[in-house]
Amino acid sequence: MTGAGRTPFAAIAGLGFSELARTEIGTPRDLAIDAIVAATKDCGLDLSDIDGLMLTSSPSAPLNTLPLRLREDLGMSELNLLGNLQVEGASVVASIQHASLHIRHGLADVVVCVLADVPLRPGKETGSSSYNRVMPLSGLGDWEDAYGLFGAAGPYAMAAQRYLHKYDLPDNALGHYAVACREWARRSTRSMLRDPIDLSAYEDSKFVTKPFRVLDCAYPVNGAIAVIVTSCERAKDQAQPPVYLHAFAQGHTGGGNFSEREPELQSGGIAASNLWRLSGVGPQQVEMVQAYDAFSYVGVITLEEYGLVERGRSTDFIADGHTSPGGNLPMNTGGGHLSGFYLQGMTPVSEAVIQGRAQGGDGQSPRNNLILVTGSGGRLEYHAAMLASPHEVL
Repeated sequence: MTGAGRTPFAAIAGLGFSELARTEIGTPRDLAIDAIVAATKDCGLDLSDIDGLMLTSSPSAPLNTLPLRLREDLGMSELNLLGNLQVEGASVVASIQHASLHIRHGLADVVVCVLADVPLRPGKETGSSSYNRVMPLSGLGDWEDAYGLFGAAGPYAMAAQRYLHKYDLPDNALGHYAVACREWARRSTRSMLRDPIDLSAYEDSKFVTKPFRVLDCAYPVNGAIAVIVTSCERAKDQAQPPVYLHAFAQGHTGGGNFSEREPELQSGGIAASNLWRLSGVGPQQVEMVQAYDAFSYVGVITLEEYGLVERGRSTDFIADGHTSPGGNLPMNTGGGHLSGFYLQGMTPVSEAVIQGRAQGGDGQSPRNNLILVTGSGGRLEYHAAMLASPHEVL
């Protein structure tokens, strides 16, 4: 049982990857098919067993990137659930929540959730050029455009700068997070960046926009990842160990900096409070965190928003090694978005499945009994979270 006598909603039975690369390897549609086929093979199911398909793609991609007709490419003629969910970086966790609720209530049996993204193309070989859309902050038409505030780095850097100022932290404070992520990435065969770094190497990396350096920013790849969600009973009969889904929550902020609100510092609290209230457990029971971290600051503030670390203390907590290999709160054990790879919300979900199955190899942590997985989008506006575990009974 979870918390106050609750059973898991569902379980992840299959995990599949397409090729992941920084070069042209196919369209999002092609890669999604590869990942879905791999996920079904992973757990010993056939495509004919699937009766639900949830699609997610980058908010920067055209709306037809992953069309609903993908079901026909896969030969899925009869589905009980079909959708293309868009909650920006929270979309993946939200889609798994959607699938799990349908399964819990008998409206679907086996649902595949997939994210595919191809941000790196000729002429767009870097993250800055791939995600260079205007992120509205002010609510004033064309204000950001007029002042040259393009992409996500600038808006997120403003939030990070406010955090550093409020808690009187040094300019290199975020570097401890980047170093910890790289330590995990060095132990993962899927991670894209494995060369060792220390705080000195971090300080030598170029500024993108203060306080962010290159090593504070996500490392985009082309690729797709899919997970198979089904009932706990059916998952037990599949080829891989189930990873049980014990709780979900969402929480979305708005209104900007009005009425003394500071969304830069307090953004995910609604999702966090909903998660602990609905699950019946608390942050003190979490043993591992797989967090959406498009920038280092997002990982840092996640620890505080979910009540895992005292406000303003995350960078010290990370510097002391608590989130690193051997620490008491392992975090983003595949390197996260910074050193692993950036496939938005599927990066933390896939690593939660790997760790929950105890298939992390040199990067496997024994502290995997309860895993917090988060998704975040916009500029800290959209949030979704779930609790996963290798155990059906917590």
